[in-house]
This record gives sequence, C-alpha cells and structure tokens, in this order.
Amino acid sequence: MHWRASIPRLLCMLALLCAGARAVRADETPGVVKSITIRAPRDVGFFAGDLVEANIDLIVAAGAEIETASLPHPGPIDYWLDLRSIDVEKRTEGPNWRYTLKLFYQNFYDALDARPQEIPAFSVAFTIGGTTVSADVQAWTIGVSALREVAPPVKEDPKDYMRPDRAAPLIKVAPLWRATGAAAFAAVLALAVLAYDRAWWPFRAPKARPFGDAARRLRRLRGRGVEEAYIEALLILHRGIDQTDGRRVLADDAGAFLQRHPVFAPMGDSLARFFAASREAFFKSQPDRSRSDLPFGALETFARKMAAAERTRS
Repeated sequence: MHWRASIPRLLCMLALLCAGARAVRADETPGVVKSITIRAPRDVGFFAGDLVEANIDLIVAAGAEIETASLPHPGPIDYWLDLRSIDVEKRTEGPNWRYTLKLFYQNFYDALDARPQEIPAFSVAFTIGGTTVSADVQAWTIGVSALREVAPPVKEDPKDYMRPDRAAPLIKVAPLWRATGAAAFAAVLALAVLAYDRAWWPFRAPKARPFGDAARRLRRLRGRGVEEAYIEALLILHRGIDQTDGRRVLADDAGAFLQRHPVFAPMGDSLARFFAASREAFFKSQPDRSRSDLPFGALETFARKMAAAERTRS
C-alpha cells in the first residue's frame, strides 16, 4: 500500500519536470527584484475600525510579469486585521518595471493602550524567462491607540516618545516641465498664427486693410442717429473700395475692380447692390429708399465679408 500512496506524488513531480517551470527565491536570481519599498500615509494613531493604507513599490527587471494568483486575497488576514482591497499598477521606470501594490487594510484591534501591531509579511511571485521568482514583502508595524487616554511607559529620555520623521517622497518634475513647455509652445504658436491672420505686430502686413478698418468703424456708428450713421457708413465703404484699388471707383468701374482684385469676385452681387444703394442716397437724394433697399445691418455684413476676403490676399 505504501508504493501505491506514492504514485500521485511521483506523477506531480514528473509533471513539474516536464513543464520546465521552477520556483526560486529572489536571492537565487540576482538582479530580477531590484528593490521593495513600503510607503504609508501614516503608521500611528489607528483606532478600531480605521482603514490602513499602504503602497508597496516593487522595482523588477523588465520582462518580469507579476503572478496575480500570488497576491494576497481580500479577506481576514489575522484575528484583528482584514484586507479590504488590493490594486496593482504597472509602469516603466528606466530600464526596469515598477509595480505598485495599493492595499487597504481594516484594523479591528480594540486596544487598551497605545501599542504596535505587526502587519504580516507576504510574498509576491514574478515570472521571467520561464522562471518564477519570489519577492518577500517584509512585515511592518502600525501604532494602534486606545479610545481612552492612558499613561505611556516611562522612558528616561523624553525624545524616545517621538518617532523619527518619514522621508518625503521624491516627485519627478521632468514630465511636468515637458508638458508645460509643450503647452506653452502650442499657445505661442497659436498666438503667432492669429497675429499673422489679423496683421498684428510683428506680422503687420505691408498693405493696409481698408475693409477691416471700415468694418471696425461701422461698429462704432451703431449708437449714432439712423440717417447720419447710414450716410457715414456709405462714405466709409466708398473710401475702403477706393483705398483698395488706389483710385476712385464708381458703379461703372465695379467690373474692372473685380478683375483687378479677383479675391472679391464672390462679392460681385453685393458690390453691385452697394453701388445701387449709394446712387439712391447721394445722386437721387433718397436715403430712406436706399436704407430700405440695403439696411445698415446689411452694410455691416458686406463690410465683414469684404474684410474676410481681404485677409486671404497674399
């Protein structure tokens, strides 16, 4: 019967040999596990029911994949401690990989006085090149406190009552500086494009933009009298057309104007309508009819469209 009982054990050993996988300690494969660091926002002053947060950084060689089955499972860890949750984050850090284990424990120890309690150690397995490496996370202590005040143990030196300060974590600012620089460069580039389009300094165009100036002046006429503002708007647009062509332009010259400045060709109908309204106002002395055919708002729209076409000129 003894040799029959050994058969399952022999079969398991044979399966392991055939699979070619082996479990080794971290010190048997030097260089795989680089460092293990335990960080906690605080490690003292915990009462019954408090959550205990811990972040464990494991720096390993690139290519070492963590085995999730080896991680602690949420649930009771000790009679006084439960593991509520565990999350794993992975990122590249230089030539290595960094795994960060975010653990949340819950303390159920109802202390009668302030005393240390030890969070149990555990191991995490990594697989690299068909080899399983075990990384041991050492136990660490937290300070639990009673809900009532008690006298601490007597110590000769009062300084012994104080724990040393924890070292502040180092924050990598290089990525933040790079992101800030990229955002600043994008903002400056966008401002440069806008300045070029609007002919702001230092991209002020050598040629004036009469229609752009006319559109701005028409906006300032809105608060004036209706007829006075309308006549002034017609004169402003006439000056803009004359300045653009470098000569006096009348209604009969509109076709030649568009041939000399083809960028305004899509505005041919609007230009003809403008000259017709101008003839009604100045030559026939009928500003009311002119304003009825081409209202002030239409003049502003005409000026804006001419200014937009003007900006497309090289």
